Amino acid sequence: MIEEFEIIFEDEYFVVINKPTGILVHRTKISEDRVFVLQILRKQIKQRIYPVHRLDRATSGVLIFGKTSEAASQLGEQFMAKQVQKKYWAIIRGFVPDEEKIDYPLLTEDRKQRQEAITIYKRLKQIELPFAVGRYPTARYSYVEIQTETGRRHQIRRHFSHLRHPIIGDKRHGDVKHNKFFKNELQIDRLLLHARFLKVEHPFTKEMLILEAQTNELFDKALGLFESNAFLNLREEDKDSEV
Repeated sequence: MIEEFEIIFEDEYFVVINKPTGILVHRTKISEDRVFVLQILRKQIKQRIYPVHRLDRATSGVLIFGKTSEAASQLGEQFMAKQVQKKYWAIIRGFVPDEEKIDYPLLTEDRKQRQEAITIYKRLKQIELPFAVGRYPTARYSYVEIQTETGRRHQIRRHFSHLRHPIIGDKRHGDVKHNKFFKNELQIDRLLLHARFLKVEHPFTKEMLILEAQTNELFDKALGLFESNAFLNLREEDKDSEV
């Protein structure tokens, strides 16, 4: 059970954490979870806090809370006005172009209308592994950096699923066979989506905040696949551990 979070930044107005994967920001009507970021962090810093923005349960990374409702509201206005620069890291199935803009409207939660949704990404690295995970003799993956111009529910995950390059570990919009391969062969069982970087102007001090969240051990293990011979070395380590 999580007892406390890594704090990236804190002052009298805000506290910023590196949110782990697998935990909701706050209570929702559709979840039976009993533990949330909000309650743990409130206990950790011993004061009431207010979410400025949100991350999905499975997504890790930079997450900001205001220490007053006014602070959260003022910073939240910058998110609404698209004045915040955010960058995510993800590992996806398949090879993709060097860069691309995904302009594909997404259905609202009630599925009654579509809303504008824009995601931009650039490919950082790619790898081809000698395993027939699906119908092809090899398995291809890309490591990408992502920015969003809109903030729709599950936008990044839904956009890459739409491209047929789902994010590894995505249980709702992803590829079951590739998720199973990462879990069983590599012991990596998490959504490989991480909010790595956030740049925003502090609404009170006017300081430009550069907020960065390090990836966890499992994400680092996945990133290691994109280094030369890393996968072969990993397989040798697995064999040694079985002896």
